[in-house]
Amino acid sequence: MKTLRPPNALGGYKQLHGYRHMTGIMIAALLLLNAKSSQARTEDAKATLDAAMVAAHAAAKGDGLLEALLTELDRSKSQLKMDQVRAPYYVEYRVNEIEDFGAEATFGALRENQHIHARVLRVVVRIGDYKQDSYFGRGQGESNVLPLDDDPIALRLQIWLATDEAYKAAGEALAEKQAAMKQFSADPNPVDDFAKAPQMIAVEPTVSLKIDEAAWKKTLEDVTNLYRQYPDVQSVTASARFSAINEYLVNSEGTVTRSGKTTYSVQLSSSAQAADGMRLSRSPAFMVAKAEELPTRDALLGEAKKMLETVVALRKAPIVEEEYRGPVLFAADAADDIVASLIGQNMLGQKPQLGKPNRTTGAFATSYKTRVLPNFLSVVDDPTMKDFQGKSLVGSYAVDSEGVKAQVVNVIENGTLANYLIGRVPIRDFPASNGHGRGAPGSPPGPNLGVLLVKSSEAQSPEELRKKVVQMVTDQGKAYGYRVDTLGPGNSPRLLYRVYAKDGHEELVRGAVFSELDIRALRSDLIAVGNDPLVSNRAGGAPTTIISPSLLFDELEVKRADTSKDKLPEYPAPPLKK
Repeated sequence: MKTLRPPNALGGYKQLHGYRHMTGIMIAALLLLNAKSSQARTEDAKATLDAAMVAAHAAAKGDGLLEALLTELDRSKSQLKMDQVRAPYYVEYRVNEIEDFGAEATFGALRENQHIHARVLRVVVRIGDYKQDSYFGRGQGESNVLPLDDDPIALRLQIWLATDEAYKAAGEALAEKQAAMKQFSADPNPVDDFAKAPQMIAVEPTVSLKIDEAAWKKTLEDVTNLYRQYPDVQSVTASARFSAINEYLVNSEGTVTRSGKTTYSVQLSSSAQAADGMRLSRSPAFMVAKAEELPTRDALLGEAKKMLETVVALRKAPIVEEEYRGPVLFAADAADDIVASLIGQNMLGQKPQLGKPNRTTGAFATSYKTRVLPNFLSVVDDPTMKDFQGKSLVGSYAVDSEGVKAQVVNVIENGTLANYLIGRVPIRDFPASNGHGRGAPGSPPGPNLGVLLVKSSEAQSPEELRKKVVQMVTDQGKAYGYRVDTLGPGNSPRLLYRVYAKDGHEELVRGAVFSELDIRALRSDLIAVGNDPLVSNRAGGAPTTIISPSLLFDELEVKRADTSKDKLPEYPAPPLKK
């Protein structure tokens, strides 16, 4: 019988030692391969960046401003270094070239006529790395005004000075930030200070204003001359502001963009006092991205007459009762204001201050993945949308102010908050930009709206919503409900109508406020929406667009406004005839 002998101990050791020796050789080889691979990736990335910058310089050829920015960026990357201060890991130049025309008339006469042409530079220098850097306090960048001439030396000198200041400020800011962070316990899951973004080269044609200034000034005068037909009106003005802004952005990651945007806005305004001294006003506005969409002279005269007639009607309108609680229907114009203030401003993903544990700021800061609207509503921000139902959208853009491609973001899905709008400053659970970093000329970019659209799976016609109001107040034994046409500051109603249950007729009233119009009401009291979405283009540092239909709340509190009534003028206005 054959028996099995135990393995030779020495032979086993030699075999094991051989395995270890081979394993060591393999590990060393792998490490060497990884190092070479890493070096190759670094060299490839550098080659890609260099190639991108060559392409960027080629794209900039013929544009003196863009060439100056790129030339100084190259110098900054290679030479920007100060003793005992680390070299920057990121440098950015953003320039907004602004061409602006503004005019205003009152009582039939022009009182303002101005032209602005300026180039506003913003320089950001970041020291540290993407995880923790100097973007804090003064380290958030330097702003300055550039020469209008394309003199390369004059441009580069100004850029150089601003870069030097930004670098010095960044060094101080990083030290201040690190000292401030010692006051707080370490975050086990820290959020990076800055998000990486893909390289973007998009050099689009520039834009300029093309308007008949003389014709517009005459139109403004004619519109405000209507005051002669309305002696009870105390003021009437009409203003126009037309802007063309070309934005340039270059950064050390290889991004180079140039894009242009035009906006055209006309605003009417009128005010009066009721017999009891209450001040009343209307201010319809028109804003578009294309000059040909502005109202014609005759259309504007018609809108001005309508405005003046409603101001006169408000003077004679009764004041609301002291308290009402019941159905309120907001027309699409008023609904746009509600969406902008209660939804739009709360979906911006802004990083909290140092030491704050919250994901973001605002009323939706703790609402991620929870219900914030009825489940029949969704909200999307789509800055790639240029037109809606034949009207241009000023909130549209292709690349944001941080060089990131615009993206469609489904912010609220079936009533649940699914996303925030994010720039390149990350927040918890949102490590990368979704193309919504936008900034006014000379100001730091931050998360902002583009084109915000409210959608519904159960939309109804405005007439059906109005009938629903009548039915609801009838069932509740109320004499009337309310319909809001337009809102003013603080979402206070400017044109508010009682809708009577008996026959459905409407009565204009004044002097009301809503005491419970908030995000809770949006979540719990909003019961239906219309199929009448209305475009509301809005001015601001970065123009935005809101598109919302009518909104019906089953219960809101309408109260008499607690406002003081000013004294009427002590003596009559001058005669309206010469």
